[in-house]
Amino acid sequence: MSDESDAEATARALGLTGSAARKTSEQVIGWILFLCGSLSILTTIGIIVVLIEQAFEFFLEASPIDFLFGTTWTALFKDGEFGVLPLVTATLLVGVLSMCVAIPLGLMAAIYLSEYASPRVRAVLKPFLELLAGIPTIVYGYFALTFINPEVVRRIFPDAQVYNVLSASIAVGIMVLPMVASLSEDSLRAVPSALREAAYGLGATKFEVATQVVVPAALSGVIASFILAISRAVGETMIVALAAGSRAQMNFNPLEGAQTMTAYVVQVVSGDVVAGSTVYKSLFAVGLLLFLMTLLMNIISQWFVARFREEYQ
Repeated sequence: MSDESDAEATARALGLTGSAARKTSEQVIGWILFLCGSLSILTTIGIIVVLIEQAFEFFLEASPIDFLFGTTWTALFKDGEFGVLPLVTATLLVGVLSMCVAIPLGLMAAIYLSEYASPRVRAVLKPFLELLAGIPTIVYGYFALTFINPEVVRRIFPDAQVYNVLSASIAVGIMVLPMVASLSEDSLRAVPSALREAAYGLGATKFEVATQVVVPAALSGVIASFILAISRAVGETMIVALAAGSRAQMNFNPLEGAQTMTAYVVQVVSGDVVAGSTVYKSLFAVGLLLFLMTLLMNIISQWFVARFREEYQ
């Protein structure tokens, strides 16, 4: 009896020790993950603080009203003007035109992968589609400059300039296409099969099921992918810096060159701008405005998902 009692006591002790060790290890892992999450948050806060600080110093030297509503941007000239609207106009134009490429192609690719493709075909096509997201953006820029513009844009529009917004927008649309297709396809596949089967039972075709049942049911996720893709396109740098040109002008003609907000940043940091000068500080003002624009788009995306999300049991 004493031997059995000793064995039971030993087992209980070992059990308690093992439980305590597991609890300790879980706490350590939790703290490590918390520190990693906190580091990312602190990094974001640090970026915001630097942007606000330097932008505030810029606005002490330049009028915020002229910056936000001015239509002339000649920052690199002597006694230059800092009206950011030409940069904003070009940035939004690239974003809108790129979505004209990415949204229809990405949504059609998502519908095919979700509703039409066999598992074997999907296993092959989806990685190839997502491979587009791994191509360096500077490669897209040279692709737009050496192929899209001369072989596509200028064959259709002979009057297009060498550097133009349209060719850059097409390249940006191709770049963000995997984001639209992948996120939309995930949303479509999350729709319960019962909805599809009910539609088939009523005599609907596969195309009618996909477009009139599945897509509306996954609308919140699909629209969220669109908005996230737009914010990614607005923040693109190298493609527009190479293919869209570096002339800041209020121009809505996509066949002419224009300078986006990110392209201006590239132009300045690759030049001989003196740190602490007004031009140098204007980088942070432009960066802060771009940050606020993308933040607004992401907030809209989150609101749309929360507002129109469909929950199925």
